[in-house]
Amino acid sequence: MDKLKVSIITVCYNSEKTLQDTIDSVTEQAYENIEYIIIDGNSTDNTKQILEKNKNKIDVIVSEPDKGIYDAMNKGIKNASGNIIGILNSDDIFYDNQVIKNVINCFSNDSIDAVYGNIIYFKTNNYNKIVRRWKSKKYFPRFFENGNVPPHPSLFVKKKVYDEIGMYYPDFKISSDYEFMLRAFKIHKYNPCFLNQILVKMRIGGASTKNIKNILIGNKEIYQAWKMNNLRVPRQLYVMRFMKKIRQIIIK
Repeated sequence: MDKLKVSIITVCYNSEKTLQDTIDSVTEQAYENIEYIIIDGNSTDNTKQILEKNKNKIDVIVSEPDKGIYDAMNKGIKNASGNIIGILNSDDIFYDNQVIKNVINCFSNDSIDAVYGNIIYFKTNNYNKIVRRWKSKKYFPRFFENGNVPPHPSLFVKKKVYDEIGMYYPDFKISSDYEFMLRAFKIHKYNPCFLNQILVKMRIGGASTKNIKNILIGNKEIYQAWKMNNLRVPRQLYVMRFMKKIRQIIIK
């Protein structure tokens, strides 16, 4: 299985406070066949200095203006040469150094097109202060209709999926990852595997939940995601999504 090459993409902008932790969590993985790609949106803080300091650990560095986070992700995918692609943003870290090895074991089944797992959220300056647990579940036909979505930070996808159905819709600001997964699993029937392990630790306060405005934008884009894929929006979708998030915060 070590022959499978994994491309990890980190998208960043003005990430001087968190980027080194992200880089370390990738470069300390027990799995050896990793290509590491960092796409920087032409940062104006010390991010570029951090990239320069770690350039021997990073296979591809692109630092230039972009049109947003999903445009940057698409750049990373275009630069990737791995069989499998994972995206770890600059606020996040892998749960431990066995994550990639465990994920690759799932791909030993050739019928598997993607792997996703669980994630936890922690307070900005305290890895051990867990504020939310996102425990997912095995994919089933009405997975999305029931208010579920795979945690995108935990998602690993065969590159052929992006080659065959396209990448992220760059005009979305918050929910293009949702649209991609809806398209991949609901429309094109790619086969995902749920790995019931914590794969990623995230700092609380990401774009999708940063403020009321972003929540409203995200919900609007989720509605558009169903419509642009010619799917009927489930009547209780937003209620079910809200209840699941509340449960993740309460049970932690």
